[in-house]
Amino acid sequence: MTEKDELIFLPLGGVGEIGMNLALYGYGKPDKREWIMVDCGVTFPGPDLPGVDLVLPDIRFIESEKINLKAIVITHSHEDHYGAIADLWPTLKAPVYVSPFTAGMLESKRAYEGDAEAVPVNLFKAGDIFEIGPFKIEAIPVNHSIPEPFSLAITTPLGVVVHTGDWKIDHAPSMGPLTDEKRFREIGDNGVLALICDSTNAMRDGVSPSEQEVSDSLEKIIEAAEGRVAITTFSSNVGRIRSVAKAAEEAGRKVLLLGSSIKRVVNVAGDLGYMEGFSEFISEDEFASTPRDRIVIILTGSQGESRAALAKLSRDEMRNISLSKGDTVVFSSRTIPGNEKAVLDIMNGLIDQGVHIVTDSDALVHVSGHPRRNELQQMYQWVRPEFLIPVHGEAAHLTAQAELGEQSGLKVVPHVRNGDVVRLAPGEAQVIDEAPHGRLFKDGDLIGDFDEMAIGERRKLSYVGHIAVNVLVDAKNVLIDDPDVVCRGVPEIDDTGAYIEETLRDAAIAAVESIPRVRRRDLELVQESVRRAVRAAARNAWGKKPVMTVFVTRIR
Repeated sequence: MTEKDELIFLPLGGVGEIGMNLALYGYGKPDKREWIMVDCGVTFPGPDLPGVDLVLPDIRFIESEKINLKAIVITHSHEDHYGAIADLWPTLKAPVYVSPFTAGMLESKRAYEGDAEAVPVNLFKAGDIFEIGPFKIEAIPVNHSIPEPFSLAITTPLGVVVHTGDWKIDHAPSMGPLTDEKRFREIGDNGVLALICDSTNAMRDGVSPSEQEVSDSLEKIIEAAEGRVAITTFSSNVGRIRSVAKAAEEAGRKVLLLGSSIKRVVNVAGDLGYMEGFSEFISEDEFASTPRDRIVIILTGSQGESRAALAKLSRDEMRNISLSKGDTVVFSSRTIPGNEKAVLDIMNGLIDQGVHIVTDSDALVHVSGHPRRNELQQMYQWVRPEFLIPVHGEAAHLTAQAELGEQSGLKVVPHVRNGDVVRLAPGEAQVIDEAPHGRLFKDGDLIGDFDEMAIGERRKLSYVGHIAVNVLVDAKNVLIDDPDVVCRGVPEIDDTGAYIEETLRDAAIAAVESIPRVRRRDLELVQESVRRAVRAAARNAWGKKPVMTVFVTRIR
């Protein structure tokens, strides 16, 4: 039987989780498929990954197929959609297709980091159609919380797939484009095989408020404030930055930007004309001479990042900038799950300084860039796909959209998660296989998997500390001196008042002396005996079993 060409969807990230979006589309016979990658994002580590800087998708599968990877197409420049390009592209070396704004963000990031390899890019804009192997791709403008976001209509000999990326419907955004209803309807009229759709807000009823409503609310808050107003938001949210700048000007205030990432984004947006019509922002040197009731600060740190500008202000650590009693800080963002404690710590630091806090529970100061349930239903009506695959979300979000799709009369491919190989055509869409998938971890200049980066060991160290013991014996296998014991992350004194380090040293001496001298010739035996004894002594004194390193050396 002759094998037929197949159209395949394979997510390696972003399906079963928020962030780290990476989708593969394959076309051809099973042993000779050509692939494109849509997005290549990161997610950020929580406290369970000590020392890790970024979490990236595991690309083992497509690395093994990189000779058949025809292109990487980026829908927009949020970190969870493009943040892994700089680290993973050198392995893949495939052509990269991006918008001008995303290209600017890539170059700005490379210049900031200094040693990243330049990524050659091919530019596209709204309405462009470009062919990559068997795929014809059309960039459809949508509205989101960043410049130049796109959905992709991917045409193949076996049908059309609409990959929405991140989107929403906002009829009054602070910055275009509008989501192109007309084009989605036209594509739907011609027939759509599959809708691969954003699920982030699938659990929320209704429609998202407009960015104009947020701008109006921020203007009222700024006008009513007696002192300085500081507004923190996602640094990539150029539309929100424009809303704040507009509200500040309406209230007769000047704008100061704080934070390197927000400055980089605004510089790229300014180069492309997205900040036209606003007065020039003031510098940090002008802060002291600007009256308190005539300034608005837009700054980084909405997620509680300890080194961001807002965290430094909450600790009063900035050299030229500070807040005072009666000033106002507005959190114009949502707190990403896992960041609640860090955000609360910053709020408490500000409250101790007498600063007023405003969040989205107090006023309309933030609106999401993702579609709620009514907006999803509108997309279903426009596109009218043969079936739906929910993506971009955790299990609860994916299930909520699957149920909504079924209620709306759509066929839904059940339970697609990272690594699932979904055959879209020919025949009934279904999961037919599982590909290698998982997570890679960036730590400093290195990237590796969980074991390669020693994350398990590091996590253990963070809970139980480390004890190093150095034992020296002479040619006759007699201790030359008391062993050296160095403790890190171990309490100093036990509950009887004894110094734990001394207790451990005594245990090491006893362990060596308990071994007949003739058997001490086996240094591995001595090493293991000392390790066991010292670890047991630590457990008796503390109730925990630290990580142990024991050195035994014979001096002749």
